[in-house]
Formats: sequence, structure tokens, C-alpha cells
Amino acid sequence: MTGAGSPHPLRSRLRSLRPVAFGADPAGERMERIRRSPNFADGVFRNPVAARTRPSGSTLEFAKIYFRKELRRRRGPAAPIPVHPTTLEDLARPPASGLRLTWMGHSSVLAEIDGKRVLFDPVWGRRCSPFAFAGPKRLHAVPLPLAALGPVDVVVISHDHYDHLDLPAIRALASTDTVFAVPLGVGAHLERWGVAESRLRELDWNESTQVGGLRLTATPARHFCGRGLRNQQHTLWASWAVEGPSGHRIYHSGDTGYFPGFRDIGAEHGPFDATMIQIGAYSEYWPDIHMTPAEGMRAHLDLQGGQPSGVMLPIHWGTFNLALHPWDEPGEWTRDAAEEAGQAVALPRPGEPFEPAGKLPDGPWWRAVSHPNGHSWRRPRRTEAATGTHGGDLDLAGER
Repeated sequence: MTGAGSPHPLRSRLRSLRPVAFGADPAGERMERIRRSPNFADGVFRNPVAARTRPSGSTLEFAKIYFRKELRRRRGPAAPIPVHPTTLEDLARPPASGLRLTWMGHSSVLAEIDGKRVLFDPVWGRRCSPFAFAGPKRLHAVPLPLAALGPVDVVVISHDHYDHLDLPAIRALASTDTVFAVPLGVGAHLERWGVAESRLRELDWNESTQVGGLRLTATPARHFCGRGLRNQQHTLWASWAVEGPSGHRIYHSGDTGYFPGFRDIGAEHGPFDATMIQIGAYSEYWPDIHMTPAEGMRAHLDLQGGQPSGVMLPIHWGTFNLALHPWDEPGEWTRDAAEEAGQAVALPRPGEPFEPAGKLPDGPWWRAVSHPNGHSWRRPRRTEAATGTHGGDLDLAGER
């Protein structure tokens, strides 16, 4: 799907100077397909619900909070974060139920589903950044080397931000036989990094592909994209629904703000045995593009038809410091939201496999390595919404 013809000489030279980690801009047939997308208008991809993608509020106030010494201290652990010590040997045994999830940290999850292996948003780099010397560093080690995972049937990418699309991981996986399922436009990055076009499944929202008996569907999300100095909004962002040949169903939210479309996704592709829901890196400065834990719980319930069911696995927390909240706050808040909703939630240490149909890891493992952290949110009132019907008086337990 690469472009044909000779580009403008100056433009070609500028592209040759572009850092490889920036990836590549869609062009040629790929760009024509983007222009035909019903989700592309006025030269950019559009969200399903309007969203502000740039931080709002006072830059000065943001800076004051960001550099306040006590708050900065709480954005990292007080001691090394524990990583599950036996990930490799645990994965050597097939899941008894046919479905097992292993959270590797942040939004990276290995899903073993009906004999197939799906790797979501693999980020194995030391930093989520285009540069080796700058950018957010990992708060914990990777549970095991990427090569030790063994064969992966499908790599699924939610969008092209650095904490979800990791150049070192893609280059390592490019030498394998895995297929890559990505949102529309993201394939341009992967082709530049050595992934053959024949191994790409590039999807618009509500498009599906079949890989080895798995049905993978790109579903809407409320976010944005961009890697280089310019942010042209020419690559799509997505959540993903995956159905196995034996009927297991899972959902990965990618990054997203809350929006009513979760109910539609659940009605079309659910209910799910498990959802992987973004609950970290939220802020009142960007409320439209990342969910709080309470909003994440509400999204899970929407996906399940309004009632507690399945298992929710919180993702996008505990690995990189990407917001102003304490590093462990998403874990604490998610436990509160799950208790209030009566929803089963899995809270594994990085690298700890679990089967949604079995015993769930649900202890607050982070407390052993945390600074004192008072709850800075209000627990939700028990309303119709909190019990599953989502009435208008829902207190989202953290709207500060």
C-alpha cells in the first residue's frame, strides 16, 4: 500500500532526515483509503463524540502541580515494583479454560484465547519516547524478554502513540511470522520498520478480519494520534473486540475517553469474558481522551449490557508516569469502583497470568511499595447507575 510516483525532491529529503522512531506518514493508496473513510472529514480523523485533545486549563497551574516536590514523589513507587517471578513457566502450561490473560505492564497484554495467542500493544522499550535518552522511563522491569514469549499469532495495535506502538518491540516482532492488526493508517509506520505489507490487517472502525480462526474487529474509541513533530490526525485510533473459535470474547479499550458508544460495542460484540480497560493517566486537564477508574468501570458495565459480568482487567497504569496523579491511585480507585459496582476485577502484578474463569488476583500488591496515599476521590453514591442502569445522577467518583 505504499505510494507510487516520485515525491517532491525537498519533501523526499526531509523525509529521509526524519527519525526512524517517528515512523512514516500514510501516502498513496493508503492515504486514498483514509480519505474514503466515513470517520475522516476535513482532512482529519474524527472522534465518535467531540473531544478536546490538547490540555485545557491554566499552563501555570499545571506546572505548579507538576513540579510540586511532594506530588512528584508520589508519582513513582517508594521501592521497586514487584514483577511476577514465574511468568515463563506459568505460560508453558495451556489455560484450562481456554482463555488466559497476562498483563505485561501498561497496556501490553498477552491473551491466550482458544489455542491462539494475541499480543496487545507490546511495549518492551525502556522509555516510551522517540529518544533513548529522554522521555518517561519504565517503573518496573519487563516480566520476561519479548523473544521468550514464543510464537504470537496476532499483534494488535490500538494507536500510534509511543506508549502503545513501540519501535523496539515492532522491530523484534517483524522478524517473526506474526500478523499485525492495526487501525487505518498505522501500517505506514510498520512498513517503514520492516513489516511486510502482506502481514498487515489495516482496519477502519467496525471492520473485521479473520486470523487463524480469530475474529478481530476494530471498534471506535475517543482519543487521537500522532508521533512526529506534526500531528496530522492521519492515523486512526481504535479499541478492539476479539472472538475466538470456541466463543470466548475479549475487549481491549486502547486509550479512550468515556463515550456512549461502549453500549453499542457491547451490543454488537459482547458480552465479553474479559475486558481490558484504560484506567490510568487521567487528568482534569484532558478529561475527554483518558478515563478515570470510575469511568472505566462504567465503560465495562456498558460493554456488558449494563450489568456486572465477566472480568475487568485495568490497563494503562503502573508502568509509566504519564499524568499528575499518584502512580498507585488507579489501582486503589479501581478497587473501590469494582466494590461499589459489584464487579469482578483482576489486579495482577506485571507478568502474572490468570484465567477469567478461575481464581482472580485481586489483592492490592502495590501498597507494599507505595508512599502514603490518601484517597483523593469521592466514592460514588450507590445509585441506579452504580448498580448497572446508569441513571443521570451517577457520581463518577473522582470528578474533582
